[in-house]
Amino acid sequence: MSTRKRVLALVSQGRSLNSVSKETGISRAALRSWRTSTEPRRRTGRPCCRCLDEPSHPERPASYAYLLGFYLGDGHISAHRRGVHFLRIVCDNAWPGLIDACEAAIRDVMPHNSVCRVKKQGCVAVTGSSKHWPCLFPQHGPGKKHDRPIVLEPWQQEIVDAHPWEFIRGLIHSDGCRITNWTTRLIGGERKRYEYPRYFFTNKSDDIRKLFTDALDRVGIEWTTLTRNGTPINISVARKASVALMDVHVGPKH
Repeated sequence: MSTRKRVLALVSQGRSLNSVSKETGISRAALRSWRTSTEPRRRTGRPCCRCLDEPSHPERPASYAYLLGFYLGDGHISAHRRGVHFLRIVCDNAWPGLIDACEAAIRDVMPHNSVCRVKKQGCVAVTGSSKHWPCLFPQHGPGKKHDRPIVLEPWQQEIVDAHPWEFIRGLIHSDGCRITNWTTRLIGGERKRYEYPRYFFTNKSDDIRKLFTDALDRVGIEWTTLTRNGTPINISVARKASVALMDVHVGPKH
């Protein structure tokens, strides 16, 4: 800073950039940049809540619970240069409201870091950069999530227990859906079509499905497991009272 101030003082005296450059050894390009810019850029990153001497919860735990559900479903963390990691959550273009909600959650959890949207064919990767994503999502690791154990840390479980609906909503918004099923019934000798709403959550990881059903149990939602080709990867919520409760706290994708 002392060098910067000294050379800018010389420039302010009306000296040419060439003469100041020869006297100070500072390139003319640097002098032009210093002359036209304001104060030098400062780092805006703040210490991670999990890296403090006394680790704490994220400042907005409800947003974290929602983002955790999103991450476990469609999220991925990758390393970059200088220790920076990118959290990418892929969202279908069909649900712009979910894209907005995902970006808002990332900004809530990491308010001092950059967030962007990377457009891909049929989808958007909502991306946030930080050195501390692995601190906040210790489930990060090599390979696919369903090929390795996924277990919440005690501090994460505390947040999920305190905000189960946000966690459930994040999981549904990533790997779930609300659909309308139909069947037929014989009423008064006449077969009639009967429609009813239903929630599904589909994930290959036994551990992630267990986290989902544990959260459902916590809020009193009845659920069943359905198999696909003999593999139990679908969780169904079809009971009328449970669907009504899910509609209040989750609702269809938008």
